Amino acid sequence: MEWEKDAEKELGKIPEHVRKMAKMGIETAVEKKGKNCVTLDDVTEAMVRFGGLMQEDETDKKTTKIAIVRCETVSEACPGVGCFKAFNKRKVKFSEYGPDTEIIGYFTCGGCPGRRVYRLVDSLQKHGVDVIHLSSCMLMDTGYPKCPHIDGIRQMIAKKGVKVVEGTHH
Repeated sequence: MEWEKDAEKELGKIPEHVRKMAKMGIETAVEKKGKNCVTLDDVTEAMVRFGGLMQEDETDKKTTKIAIVRCETVSEACPGVGCFKAFNKRKVKFSEYGPDTEIIGYFTCGGCPGRRVYRLVDSLQKHGVDVIHLSSCMLMDTGYPKCPHIDGIRQMIAKKGVKVVEGTHH
């Protein structure tokens, strides 16, 4: 199916997540009319007809995706309740996040010296992670042993281009 330049330009205004479907629908409507070229009028007609489906709305806003890395040793005694409570209630180190935020990963460092972090950050980046929190257990020096490799882990994450936030619920 051919497209006039103005029609292609107008198609480009349709949000990307529905553009392919909109293009197929427009081409089907044009074929039904017995035509083989999409005009600006065809695109405009479709946008009027299906405009509500093709417009961006509040649900299209970008969700902030966060992950939490925690100490391997502490994970044997801590189920992570404090981290999740703080996130769910948007308290302490999660107070700046709005409702458009989700946890997409919760993992241990893999043991000293943080051997698992590098690979898991790669994996999280494939899923669009924006921020990685270093759990409070890695930073505290009372109750749990402070992580002797925290600086290296922080740098490793930052070098991958992911924002690092220190702490979760303390």
